[in-house]
Amino acid sequence: MQKIRAAVCHEFNAPLVIEEVLLAPPGTGEVEVTLDAVAICHSDISYADGAWGGHLPAVYGHEAAGTVSAVGPGVVGFAPGDPVVVTLIRACGSCANCAGGQPTICDTPYDGVKQGPLRTADEGPLLQAMACGAFAEKVVVSQRQIVRIPDDMGRDVACLLSCGVITGVGAAVNAARLRAGQDVVVIGAGGVGLNAIQGARIAGARRIVAVDMTEEKLAIAREFGATHGVLATSPKPWRAAYKALGGRGADAVLVTVGAVRAYDEAPKYLGWGGRAVMIGMPHAGAMAQYEPMSASFQGHGLIGSKMGDVVIQRDIPWMIDLYQQGRLKLDELISGRWSLEQINEAIADTRTGSAKRNVILFT
Repeated sequence: MQKIRAAVCHEFNAPLVIEEVLLAPPGTGEVEVTLDAVAICHSDISYADGAWGGHLPAVYGHEAAGTVSAVGPGVVGFAPGDPVVVTLIRACGSCANCAGGQPTICDTPYDGVKQGPLRTADEGPLLQAMACGAFAEKVVVSQRQIVRIPDDMGRDVACLLSCGVITGVGAAVNAARLRAGQDVVVIGAGGVGLNAIQGARIAGARRIVAVDMTEEKLAIAREFGATHGVLATSPKPWRAAYKALGGRGADAVLVTVGAVRAYDEAPKYLGWGGRAVMIGMPHAGAMAQYEPMSASFQGHGLIGSKMGDVVIQRDIPWMIDLYQQGRLKLDELISGRWSLEQINEAIADTRTGSAKRNVILFT
């Protein structure tokens, strides 16, 4: 095992600690990636706050890009020196869901403590959170979790494709299955919300209404493709959305924030036959309410979307092409660049809600 530096969570809702940990070499079908960049996702913060429980100590981080530095037995299609993005989608490739084209809900279990490659400096158990553990200089992951990227693509930009971009764009295109000419409401204009807006635009939505707490975020949403903005703090904001949509409800509402209130209100934005897509994840145990009679009578659908329902080997190359063509904004998503030593400051900045994506750079 080799020594690497990582930001370790020893206690929920406490600062991460930069320390040396041990990383095992890649096993069968696995690759080692030396990281250049990792973005901070709100999911990382929720885990570090204890919102979803889990083993401690742990290394979070799951939105990364770097260079393959070693490969294990049986790896096909990757070699040391390949630039790649690293995702949390550790799919077995053979279970019923994987075989059915849904690798984001692979049902083969993976234990990030017992099966993971990380150990503390004294060889104690250490969780490789979300099958990544990317708040670290290197990761060892399944070859199915990575996708090659162009040599000249900036790693700070590329890492965004590992979670926030595929989750938002994929939710609009894959989960909501938007058709050209449909109307969309996106609740939340943060990192994932902006990408859901981009996805709706790419899918050909006629009107895209962004709903958020501040005028500043609504202005940014327009830069990414929203045609209208509604303040979530206004009384009955769905009425303003209806007005923006020409007096009818939306064909799809994409809920990108992990707030119960947003889920309670989502059906109110829907038109007849509309569907609400659940993307943001509230804390474990939080409960939303809706009226089944109304949902049945109006033909509403409620759809869960994990990681945008993507197939990374198909969807990430497509999104890279869109970026290179100027049709998908990535550079504009980065709010700040930080070092590993500054990760707690970057997390604090992310908590303010003003950042789109903060990125940790290792080089």
